[in-house]
Amino acid sequence: MRIFGLAGWSGSGKTTLMAKLLPELIQSGLRVSTIKHAHHAFDIDRPGKDSWQHRMAGASEVMVASANRWALMHELRGTPEPDLDELVTRMTPVDLLLVEGFKRHRHDKLEVFRRANAKPLLHLEDAHIVAIASTDPIPEARVPILNLDDAAAIAAFIRRHTGLA
Repeated sequence: MRIFGLAGWSGSGKTTLMAKLLPELIQSGLRVSTIKHAHHAFDIDRPGKDSWQHRMAGASEVMVASANRWALMHELRGTPEPDLDELVTRMTPVDLLLVEGFKRHRHDKLEVFRRANAKPLLHLEDAHIVAIASTDPIPEARVPILNLDDAAAIAAFIRRHTGLA
């Protein structure tokens, strides 16, 4: 399973780009899954639902299943957050696993950059960033720059870079 990431500061457009890349990559015949890192407390469950009641009663894991999908929620209950390597082992193998976030992890990634965010470029400190996607000119760039608005070209770059072209 090949792993490739999208990294960037909050508000740079990572999720928007991910939503445009997925159909491009899937239409090329790849099986693609994603992992998204959240920096804040999040919950995919809702108070009052049966699964929420199971978790609140102390279950370590709760699986919800239907004819259309299943989801497994694992409560950390004070244990350390798992790193990306551990989370990847829990994923069903596919051709390409796209990672959003985990910007400090040692996997190859594309930096999504907007100068308007007034944040520093990540690639200057991260040798695993292999290209930048932006609509801004970046004269100080040390890696290729891709047009953030051209999802097809970015998908082609990812396929070539990961050897899935």
